Amino acid sequence: MKSREIHLTAYPKGEPTSSNFELAEADIAEPGDGEVRVVNKWLSVDPYMRGRMSGMRTYIDPFKLGAPMEGGAVGQVESSNHKDFTEGDWVMSMHGWREAYVTPGEGLQKLDTSHIPPEDFLGIAGLTGMTAYVGLKRCIDLKADETVWISAGAGAVGSAAIQFAKAMGAKVVATAGGSDKVAYCKSIGADAAVDYKSADNLAKAVKDAIGGGVDGYFENVGGTHWTAALEVLKPKGRIAACGMIQRYNDAGAQPLPDNLTNIVAKSLRIQGFIVSDHFDMLPDFISDLGQWMAAGKVTARNTVKEGIENMPNAFLGLFTGENTGKMLVKL
Repeated sequence: MKSREIHLTAYPKGEPTSSNFELAEADIAEPGDGEVRVVNKWLSVDPYMRGRMSGMRTYIDPFKLGAPMEGGAVGQVESSNHKDFTEGDWVMSMHGWREAYVTPGEGLQKLDTSHIPPEDFLGIAGLTGMTAYVGLKRCIDLKADETVWISAGAGAVGSAAIQFAKAMGAKVVATAGGSDKVAYCKSIGADAAVDYKSADNLAKAVKDAIGGGVDGYFENVGGTHWTAALEVLKPKGRIAACGMIQRYNDAGAQPLPDNLTNIVAKSLRIQGFIVSDHFDMLPDFISDLGQWMAAGKVTARNTVKEGIENMPNAFLGLFTGENTGKMLVKL
């Protein structure tokens, strides 16, 4: 069978463009012993992928030029020579940015879609949701009745973090870009939300919205948000840093904020993290998420584009705020 896939043609300097990607076609063989052939149905694009387009290793290897890219994917087994998989099984993999593939069965995670839609395993019920969970539970160590600021509150991780923090009994202020996204943050539980695009003084706007400082800050943005957070955090405040999307497309080094001394003066604790380093929390995440969803405290929202040819546009849309909730591509 034939499968279309997306290749990276060059490592972008600064903001990526559609010219950095190409649509290619590959022949997909019949599965051999112990292998399965999977047809993807849902593909994920995520901000961390920008780091893999740098040509340098960060915490993960860069994408190879002229080869199929990688990313989260959910699909169905089309044919199988593996004892644990049968035709029609839903599976999750990192074989995204392509329509189909053959792989050893051991590289797949079988999914139970009886209660959760398959696409949500790429979002709130997958690594996206677990990122929010780890940041709040382990890095910030958020307690009931504390106040937390969630940046990029209308994004995939941010919208999960708002709902999780509220389920944990915390008070939440969110920042997002535009009135529609601010309204969305409030609709999923944020006690207050600020449109950072219209705020002349972001730190003051956040403080005014929530009535004072915050105990924790969930960092998804960096840049001007980072500078403001150092002002808004209370003494002994905690920061969970999982992303800094405002900085990902910088072509060179940027000046440091001039209020870094607040880290010392306020005895702040800062924890950067990669979710894959915290898989010991997976059972707790699954247990808590199941209870929260059953109680109606957590819901999923996705922004969906269709067709493998729209993968680059979906990815580029992450940097211009096109998504509310998780950005997905449906095949």
